[in-house]
Amino acid sequence: MKNIVLRSRFFVILNQTKTRSMTPSSILLTLLGYFTILMLISWRTGRDDSNTVFFIGGKNSRWYVVAFGMIGASLSGVTFISVPGWVGGAQMTYFQVVLGYMVGYLIVAAVLLPLYYRHNVTSIYQYLETRFGWVSYKTGAFYFFVSRVLGAAFRLFLVAMVLQQFVFNALGVSFEWTVILSIFLIWVYTFRGGIKTIVWTDTLQTTFMIAAVVLAIIFILNQMNLSVAQLMNSEAFDRYDQIFVFDHWQKKTYFWKSFIGGAFITICMTGLDQDMMQKNLSCRNLREAQKNMISFSVVLTAVTFVFLFLGALIFIYSEANQIGIPLMDGDPKTDLLFPEIALNSGLGPALGIVFFLGLIAAAYSSADSALTALTTSFCIDFLALKKQPETRQKTTRKKVHVGMSLLLIVVIIAYKYILSSNVIDSLLTVAGYTYGPLLGLFAFGIFTNYRIKDRYVFWVSLGSVAVITALGQIDPVYLGGYQLGYELLPLNGLLTFIGLWFIRDKSH
Repeated sequence: MKNIVLRSRFFVILNQTKTRSMTPSSILLTLLGYFTILMLISWRTGRDDSNTVFFIGGKNSRWYVVAFGMIGASLSGVTFISVPGWVGGAQMTYFQVVLGYMVGYLIVAAVLLPLYYRHNVTSIYQYLETRFGWVSYKTGAFYFFVSRVLGAAFRLFLVAMVLQQFVFNALGVSFEWTVILSIFLIWVYTFRGGIKTIVWTDTLQTTFMIAAVVLAIIFILNQMNLSVAQLMNSEAFDRYDQIFVFDHWQKKTYFWKSFIGGAFITICMTGLDQDMMQKNLSCRNLREAQKNMISFSVVLTAVTFVFLFLGALIFIYSEANQIGIPLMDGDPKTDLLFPEIALNSGLGPALGIVFFLGLIAAAYSSADSALTALTTSFCIDFLALKKQPETRQKTTRKKVHVGMSLLLIVVIIAYKYILSSNVIDSLLTVAGYTYGPLLGLFAFGIFTNYRIKDRYVFWVSLGSVAVITALGQIDPVYLGGYQLGYELLPLNGLLTFIGLWFIRDKSH
């Protein structure tokens, strides 16, 4: 096939120095150089390390900066590696979920953001105390805390897995120390500036991540002597291009199940999540926060499609060049195929550097904000920090920040021994269990005028989670072949809502 791809001198020069792989030392140097830049940003933004700046950025963040940075925080290392890796088994059907995300973002902008700004909250779960009472408030904060610890650990587990496979195994460093190093680096550049630092580091990290995926596509297409149009019209691409599934409604990937599930995932994992809302609450006013949310949703949808295209490309390239799925602990891991091609397939050091910068940018852009949000939630929601003497507040916050770092280390290491499926599939599945009670609580507060018997709220939510967990374990054979998927999340919220209805206070 004739090469009709226009190659710029830039890419020709970069590929003239092809090597079999990036060395562990070159990857480490890239990592250290990247974190030097993050530390400079942290120094610049963290000169005022007050709690107000740490928690909500002094309410002075530019909406377009927040919107661009949120792309990286939402996509994370899971999207950067796991979404392309998922294409091998599920083709591009994940895009159905992404279309649902867009609807969810519109609902967050129209319903939840006005609620938070009207109540002028620092932690969004303070709304539940105003609406229902102390137990509801703590219940909401508890489920966020569990959800965010598990979600952040999922994302960091993925990048630690790649660092271990391609860097630290060769240096004789154990996985546990890889995790400790990763968390320590995040702690170092977030412990002073908090959300103000995160807004700007997320912007840098999003830039690296998007540049990495675009350049990776260009490099691989260039190597295959193909244009984008040629690839999409090829028979090889036909094996990976399915987006919509309208037949077989019993399948987990059926369109309406994916679409509706995606909308509820966004409402919960963004709109009811302190991590994501903390950035929005740092905007100057409600209007700017809404502009941020809507513009962010459009760009995120387009960027995710590019990741899916990359996924099809790397599987086609691996088949053409007989590159097998990498093994980890003896098991094939499709999540490792993209790094294997970028670092070990002979495409040159330039692609390796671009990939690695994109990976650490994607992974840490979500993990650093999660660490800050966990610190905020624990201080505000569980320790009632604002009621403590001012002389102790900053010291308490810094101790909690260290504690949250240690907790993430423990959970990430545990994942090595218990996680078996694709990381993004595991992440979205767990969300169905942990975010459902938040969905039910907020929905009952917004759409009804009833008060409830607050002391029973936690037990209602726990019962709902138990029922959903039991449903999730049912073999599809006993459901006539029906595969439960992301609809478990809205179902969980519905069960919580019904439970709250039975404990409503009829005297009000």
